[in-house]
Amino acid sequence: MHAVVVWWDLAGSGRTIEGLRAFLRDEAVDRFAGTPGLVLKTWISDAAAERWGALFLWESAEAAAQPMPQRAAELIGRPPTMRLAFDVEATTEGVHTLASLSGHGLALA
Repeated sequence: MHAVVVWWDLAGSGRTIEGLRAFLRDEAVDRFAGTPGLVLKTWISDAAAERWGALFLWESAEAAAQPMPQRAAELIGRPPTMRLAFDVEATTEGVHTLASLSGHGLALA
């Protein structure tokens, strides 16, 4: 497995976290739902620091290397401020009451 983290610094971009939540609801979540090799994508934000990003968990580094939609970069007006990739050493799921990991978060509430 392979993990990727991307962050954008939104300061000065003219974009807000609330506006990007609408982008998630309107197009991004559904677009990524059918991505081959993607195990999980979690969009993240830090309102106080004006940061927006995502965590990707992929089946392999090869899957993570496939071309991805660049719509967020188009909306924000620049590529991510930071992009880091990692090998995954281990995974586990805790005990929880969620039927699925899909469909949760502030943008979908």
